[in-house]
Amino acid sequence: MEGAGKMLEEMMPRWVPTENVNGFEICPGLYRDEGATAFQSAVNFTVHSKGAVTCELLLFHRKEPEPYAVIPFPENCRIGDVFSMMVFGLDIEEFEYAYRLDGPWKPKEGLLFDKKHILLDPYAKAVTGQSVWGKALNTGGYRARVVRNNFFWGSEKPDKIPMEKLIIYEMHVRGFTKMDKSVRHPGTFAGIKEKIPYLKTLGINAVELMPIFEFDELQGSREVDGKKLIDYWGYNTVSFFAPNTSYAASTEYNREGVELKELIRELHDNQIEVILDVVFNHTAEGNECGPFISFKGFDNQIYYMLTPDGKYYNFSGCGNTVNCNHPVVIKMIQDCLRYWVAEYRVDGFRFDLASILGRNEDGSPMENPPLVKNLAYDSLLADTKLIAEAWDAGGLYQVGSFPAFRRWSEWNGRYRDDVREYLKGGLWAAGAALQRIAGSPDIYDTRIRGKHASVNFLTCHDGFTLYDLYSYNQKHNEANGWGNLDGSDDNRSWNCGAEGDTDQVMVVELRHRMMKNAFAVLLCSRGTPMFLAGDEFGNTQFGNNNAYCQDNEISWLDWTRKEKFQDVFDFCAYMTAFRKRHPSITGDAGASSLGFPEISFHGEVPWKLDFSRPEIRTAAVMFAGYDNKMAKEDCVYLLMNPYWEGVWVELPQLPGGYSWHVAANTGDKKQEIYQNPVRISEERILVGPRSVIVLEADQQ
Repeated sequence: MEGAGKMLEEMMPRWVPTENVNGFEICPGLYRDEGATAFQSAVNFTVHSKGAVTCELLLFHRKEPEPYAVIPFPENCRIGDVFSMMVFGLDIEEFEYAYRLDGPWKPKEGLLFDKKHILLDPYAKAVTGQSVWGKALNTGGYRARVVRNNFFWGSEKPDKIPMEKLIIYEMHVRGFTKMDKSVRHPGTFAGIKEKIPYLKTLGINAVELMPIFEFDELQGSREVDGKKLIDYWGYNTVSFFAPNTSYAASTEYNREGVELKELIRELHDNQIEVILDVVFNHTAEGNECGPFISFKGFDNQIYYMLTPDGKYYNFSGCGNTVNCNHPVVIKMIQDCLRYWVAEYRVDGFRFDLASILGRNEDGSPMENPPLVKNLAYDSLLADTKLIAEAWDAGGLYQVGSFPAFRRWSEWNGRYRDDVREYLKGGLWAAGAALQRIAGSPDIYDTRIRGKHASVNFLTCHDGFTLYDLYSYNQKHNEANGWGNLDGSDDNRSWNCGAEGDTDQVMVVELRHRMMKNAFAVLLCSRGTPMFLAGDEFGNTQFGNNNAYCQDNEISWLDWTRKEKFQDVFDFCAYMTAFRKRHPSITGDAGASSLGFPEISFHGEVPWKLDFSRPEIRTAAVMFAGYDNKMAKEDCVYLLMNPYWEGVWVELPQLPGGYSWHVAANTGDKKQEIYQNPVRISEERILVGPRSVIVLEADQQ
């Protein structure tokens, strides 16, 4: 082994200093290696800027406000717009680094070069300054650390789960375990790792992590009624290549996101994929009044969409809009995603306000946006999930029309709205709800988009929790300090007869049933289901539907509720397992051996449903196919009755040898789920008021 190591060392390229600058030996660097890279004898630093005249590398001792060294890039360390040099004799454990650029200051032309600004490397792999959650920067700005990538993944190569077979669980890293007394490291990546057995019991097979790129949680911090409000969600990115340091249980310094990598490896070992919620539509630098962190000082006129007079377009609602389809920005975003897939083994990305990814440099929508197309055809991202939140704050709504290139899936906002409306008793919404449950074939052409286009959800971080959806008629965002004017007013919610928490037995029972109805429908819908962490045990945000600033009990999951809502948890876990057993729901079954169509709609009488009626009390969707793996027919009948009275429903006749069996019935207080489905002897069934029944066909 010693000989092999020596041979490998001899094969490594060696660089020789060519000059001395301010006491440091340097030579021209690796111009194609963005960021900072450590080698045996030197560290390579590479950045680029179209408008900068000069660039300086600043070296700091840890936590010191002033640099101990300033190293200008000589002219022979620049090719085109790229500055690159090797610096010898550096120990990466002993310094942090940043840059200073000089150039023209012409705000009306978007040029904001100012040598006073200390700038973070846009390709920084680790950021220092806010390693403790909620503790302010004490050095006057962000700096980067040079990391060593020596994490051992082993033979880890998990089988990729097809998009339509995923069951996605959206969570906030801090909020998921912050109030969980059973974990040793609450509010961290390590805390999530401790909860993997719980996730396995629940039955999900993908976690979607709300933003984990480095962000400043103290941005815009303020106090309301004695409580400090901060940027809890994290949708204000500081650095796209670095994990948020305050989500690590221990200080990692020059290690490259080891705790996050350990979490991902452990999730993969348990057949759970990892999807990152990424924010490329804006950054933490804000508008004209915002701070200079990185992009403004490197090339403001390239990285942001600017008006003709140098102001910031604001299609994000957060002050600035990233100029996603400029070639330089396309490369940066593509490099970023490739990095997270190659170095962190991430399985997919959900793109916040993704319609901005399709806007031209002047803000106009593009038919074939280069960035979206590049990501769709990127070879390294070939088996990576790409999920668009297909709208933005500028009014561009593209659900069903996002330029997908046969690769992209979408958060289906119409599923949320239409199914919510019907399940709460909006009988006029039955037709639309049935389309959503069937995979939204009216807005997604499966011949072009396949079966993976629609990500179905009833709840997510942005809006009511599932419990609140059936506990509040109106939002209650007073704690946010904006006079309850923030957050959506279009919630399609119903409080079941009492606003907020109540001891009324009938109301409590109805809320439990409504949550189970939601899980039954969501998990029996064609497309990819997703639900919000904590919904499975009735977590509440006390009616707050925009808890972006609440780093407290409003947003943290209250794990004590699991005992109170054990029946809801059990039902949810049962339905995740049920979905996995039935390929007819996901669209993976072959043609039905019973002669049934793949998907059909039914009313109180089978095969008959008059969509012209203004109200439809009871409706059903049947999924039918042949389970090739189990070599048997697979037929599921989803019956919904959002009406306030019970309804007798006639069931479709099955060929000889088959009969209907009840798998779940939310209207049956004695037994809602059936591990061994019970055969129905009659040709009809009573669907209780505001309840859902799930049937499956089986041989007698």
